This record gives sequence, C-alpha cells and structure tokens, in this order.
Amino acid sequence: MPRYVLMTRLSPDALHDAETRRTAGRQWMERVRDACPEVEWIGHYALLGPWDFMDLYDAPDAETAQKVSLLSRAEGAVAAESWQALPYERYLKALEDISR
Repeated sequence: MPRYVLMTRLSPDALHDAETRRTAGRQWMERVRDACPEVEWIGHYALLGPWDFMDLYDAPDAETAQKVSLLSRAEGAVAAESWQALPYERYLKALEDISR
C-alpha cells in the first residue's frame, strides 16, 4: 500500500490549551477512521518549523489520501498538504531501472 505524509498547520488559537487540542485530535482521528477505515497509521508527530504536525500513514490510493487531507481542513487545520512517500530502496530501484 502506498505511504503518505500529511503536513498540517493549525491556527494559533488551536494550540494554546492541551486538553482542547487532545479532544480535537481525538475527534479528527475518529472522523478519519470512520471515513477511511482502510488507512493504516504509522505515526503522528508534533514539529518545530512551519508545520505543526506530521502524520505518516498507508492508504490504498490517492483518493483515500485526499479524504484524510480534506478531513484535516474540515476539522480546523488552516493548511494541510499530503505527499506520497516512496521507501528509499524502492526509489533506488526506480533509479536503477531508468539508468539502464
């Protein structure tokens, strides 16, 4: 299954209270699991820099990844980007294939 990276930025108002953030995060995850039960979660990380959170997950296709991103925006993210990630060894294999 393809791996995806979801980068999320929240409004500053959403980041001041830990309990509110925890509740909002759980609600978002429940909505995603209901709408996209086939998604397999790898990790959820808080970040330094321009993005607040990074999620790694496997999804069967780009349409499902799009739903995850849309749900992030629907639940209050001011920005969300989804990227497909290729494991490094598969990248090297692709590079070898085109180098021949």
